[in-house]
Amino acid sequence: MSSVSYFKNAKHFVANPTFNTYVSEGDGRIEGWYGFEIPPEKKILWVHAPAGYGKTAVAGTILKKLESREDLDFNPVGATFFFWRTSPERNSPARLIVTMAYQLAMSIPELLPRIEAAVKGNPMVLNKALEVQLVKFIIEPFRLLGGLTDMPHRLVIIDGLDECINSDQETRFEKQYAEDQERAQVRVLDLIHTLVSHHLPLCFLILSRPEPWIKRHMQSKSFQAKTETLDLFKVGDHLKDVEKFVRAELARIEETRESPSRSGESDEEWPGEDRVQQLMSRTGGHILYAATVIRHIDDPYDDPCQRLDDLLGSPSISTPDLQQSTSFTSLYELYRQIMRSCPSKNREIMIQVLEDVLSLSLTVSPGVLPVVV
Repeated sequence: MSSVSYFKNAKHFVANPTFNTYVSEGDGRIEGWYGFEIPPEKKILWVHAPAGYGKTAVAGTILKKLESREDLDFNPVGATFFFWRTSPERNSPARLIVTMAYQLAMSIPELLPRIEAAVKGNPMVLNKALEVQLVKFIIEPFRLLGGLTDMPHRLVIIDGLDECINSDQETRFEKQYAEDQERAQVRVLDLIHTLVSHHLPLCFLILSRPEPWIKRHMQSKSFQAKTETLDLFKVGDHLKDVEKFVRAELARIEETRESPSRSGESDEEWPGEDRVQQLMSRTGGHILYAATVIRHIDDPYDDPCQRLDDLLGSPSISTPDLQQSTSFTSLYELYRQIMRSCPSKNREIMIQVLEDVLSLSLTVSPGVLPVVV
């Protein structure tokens, strides 16, 4: 299965050329760092930003670009792993090493017989600690290859590190839960640091929210010599980029309707400058907020003008500091507005669907609630 299929919340963005313009500057910096045949001096690039600022979209765009390169005589993508908080298979580091080893064997066929030999020689390694798996399935097979200095560097993409929550140790007590998250995420970083320290032909692109413990670890002495940092929040003019996205999407919605409703307006072109500016003041430069509004009003069975007016006419709340990855007050309020807009006759069905979704999430992964990423 292609890794692109994992980009659930980002699928709308990755396929949207306007949003690709929004993330293109970040893409350019990442490609410049990677360098293809010429490996970077620092083998780790940490890309961070608050939730909803396109980290997964950036990872997806980079992956698609690298996989489509036809001018290289090697596959530049070594491996990918996308942590996902509500997925039991992808919300802990348990499968990280075996997944990386398998994908590296597919990218570098010479590794395959050596990794297979490691598994056949001692199948119990699959049940050993991740640090042991790292040595047996990746470090030692690379060493047996030899000639590593002449081998082109492959890029390993680790997306959503902050979604790694170590589900085996989940608890309903928030403090302990947070401590489990921190240990799991720092452990992943230490595993990556070990790989880099062995001078393997690998580079690592790590994307996450700027959680305090991740930031501290990345700024530690041992990581600083090996890590470049890219703050996606500071790349480009977010208000300008989001405004470009909003205007293009509203124009698309207008064009796709044969007889768009004007809600009794004059002949001014929809949506009108006042509405655009009102919406922009609500987004605060947050692409996820803007995209959620667009998806809500882009309903072929309803009037987009009226839907937008209903959202903008609801009381606004102050936009939180979007640098804080846990601040979703404005976005949560938007979701509440959208749910309140559900017609009375359909609310019972809506509640039943939401209850089913919540029940499923608790059944599949107890203690983990759906979140916006």
